[in-house]
Amino acid sequence: MPDTAFIITIDTEGDNLWSRPREITTRNALYLPRFQALCERYRLKPVYLANFEMAMSDAFIEFARDVTARNSAEIGMHLHAWNSPPLEALTSDDFRFQPYLVEYPDQVMREKIRVVTHLLEERVGRKMVSHRAGRLALDGRYAAMLLEEGYRVDCSVTPGVDWRYTPGDPMGDGGTDYRRFPTRPYYLDPADIATPARVGLLEVPVTVRAGWLYRLVPCAYRIPVLRGALNRLSPGLSWLAPAENGLDAMLRAAREARRAGAAHLEFTLHSSELMPGGSPSFPSDSHIERLYERLERLFESLASWTVGMTLEEFQARIALAGS
Repeated sequence: MPDTAFIITIDTEGDNLWSRPREITTRNALYLPRFQALCERYRLKPVYLANFEMAMSDAFIEFARDVTARNSAEIGMHLHAWNSPPLEALTSDDFRFQPYLVEYPDQVMREKIRVVTHLLEERVGRKMVSHRAGRLALDGRYAAMLLEEGYRVDCSVTPGVDWRYTPGDPMGDGGTDYRRFPTRPYYLDPADIATPARVGLLEVPVTVRAGWLYRLVPCAYRIPVLRGALNRLSPGLSWLAPAENGLDAMLRAAREARRAGAAHLEFTLHSSELMPGGSPSFPSDSHIERLYERLERLFESLASWTVGMTLEEFQARIALAGS
């Protein structure tokens, strides 16, 4: 029986947030049932990591209650600091700059986590135990606050990826540098979230594989005129993410993880990427159809040697193995 966990994570949020809209809509909630049906066909259990506007969406909540009642998916929490209450201005224009939660004062961080957590629990009718940071920015304070709210598992780490050049607050230091982080699941040490601890918040990293040349000179891959040639010589980052990579790169990431004896594969996508025009990556119906073709082939390829799990189920497996 396959024992490598295949975890599907969906950042479940408003429509096309890349365009930095002033008024956030959630029409993409209506496109989730098609994706859910595909996952169920391959016995996969997606984790929908929902943020504030999705917690307020009646269409999403109806969907969430249905899939959790059937034990076909999990609902977790995802937090975008700039539009999650309490609203406290951090920059001259938070909707434009989309600051990271870790750039706010501790008290504001803690209250934002509390509000969106309790809102989701009330609306979905389930305890929130899984989480992904908005814009993937995590630090030790954030990890400790999640534990305070009863979270057991996080999936914010993207090993090998340096987000420092992706700004939030223009006066800040950018996102988290994950280049030295583990690729395997580990318990976060709030004193140093790159260092495994004995107990605590379980980190389940996204499946990202860095090529040998990228590991040596990652900064060179940020230069547009060099990127194509470098990728032909040695692929930079291979994500299990269709918005980042094509099918070949996703399969390469999965095969490399398997050769390394990975306990899990973690796929990631945004809910709005399932809707035509909901993202820059998939702007039309034809793009969505090609996306589903790739998903079919990916899921079919992995079906023979993985087993679908939610983050909560995977955390329980790790806890049992360690007991």
